[in-house]
Amino acid sequence: MSGPVLITGAAGLIGTWLRGGLPERGWAVRSLDVVPIPDTRPGEEQVVADVTDLSAMVDASTGASAVVHLAGIATESTWPAISHSNIEGTYAALEAARRAGVQRVVLASSNHATGYTPRPGQGLLREADAPHRPDTYYGVSKATMEALGSLYVDRYGLDVVCLRIGSALPEPTTVRQLATWLSPTDTVGLVDAALRAPSPGFAVVWGVSDNTRRWWDLIAAQALGYESVDDAEVYAAALLEVHGRPDPTDPVHTRVGGEYATAAFDAETIEAQQAGPAEP
Repeated sequence: MSGPVLITGAAGLIGTWLRGGLPERGWAVRSLDVVPIPDTRPGEEQVVADVTDLSAMVDASTGASAVVHLAGIATESTWPAISHSNIEGTYAALEAARRAGVQRVVLASSNHATGYTPRPGQGLLREADAPHRPDTYYGVSKATMEALGSLYVDRYGLDVVCLRIGSALPEPTTVRQLATWLSPTDTVGLVDAALRAPSPGFAVVWGVSDNTRRWWDLIAAQALGYESVDDAEVYAAALLEVHGRPDPTDPVHTRVGGEYATAAFDAETIEAQQAGPAEP
C-alpha cells in the first residue's frame, strides 16, 4: 500500500507499541492525538487534533493507506464522556476515511462489547457465539463501533476489521489475564495482519495471545494472517502464588467482561469516582 497508516490515539499504550512496531514491518506511520507526541520516530508524521473533529480527521486521513482507530476513553466512564469520545470519535474516523478515499479501517473494539457473555464451559468461544452483550457504557461504545463498521462496509464498500482486544498490557498482572492477555508483540502482529489481509470486508476477531488458558478462539484472527508468538503461561506460577487459584463461581472468571460485569462498574459508582472526593 502507498501512503502512511494513520493511527488515532497514537500517544496511548497501544498506539506507542504500533508506532514502534509497524515501521519495522514496513509501514510508514502518521500519528494523531490530542497531545503532541514528544518522541516521534524518524519519518513519522504527527497530527495534533481531536478525533471527534470531522474536518480535522478528513485532513489527517487524506493520502493515508489505512486508518487504525484507537482514540477514545479506554475504560468505563460517564455516558456523556463515553458517547462523545468513543461513539462520535468512531463515526468521525469512519466517515473521514470514506470522504478521504481510505479503503481499510482497523477498529480497536473490545471484549467488553460482549462482556456479559458467559465464559464457555468447554472449548473456546467463537466470535459468532458472542453477540453484543455489553457490560458497561464503554462496552456499548465498542458494540456501536462494530455496528458502525458494519454499516460502512455494507453501504460504502470499506474493509473494516474490528479487534476485540482483551488485556493489552506489557505482561499479565492478574490470574484472569492469563486467559485474556494480548502481548505488545502480538498486538503489533494482529494489527499488521488486519492491515494486510486481502479484502476482509467486515471482520470481527478476538485480540488475544495464544495463551494456554485462553477462552477465545483464534481461528478468525488466524484467517487474517495473525500468528501469535506469546503465551501468558510463562507468568502463571508467579501470579498463582500471589493470588491463588481462581474461584470458578466468581463473576470475574465466569463472564467475558470480567470485573466490568460486576456491581463495581454500576453507573452510580463510576459517576461518584469521576466526581472525586466530597468537599469537607
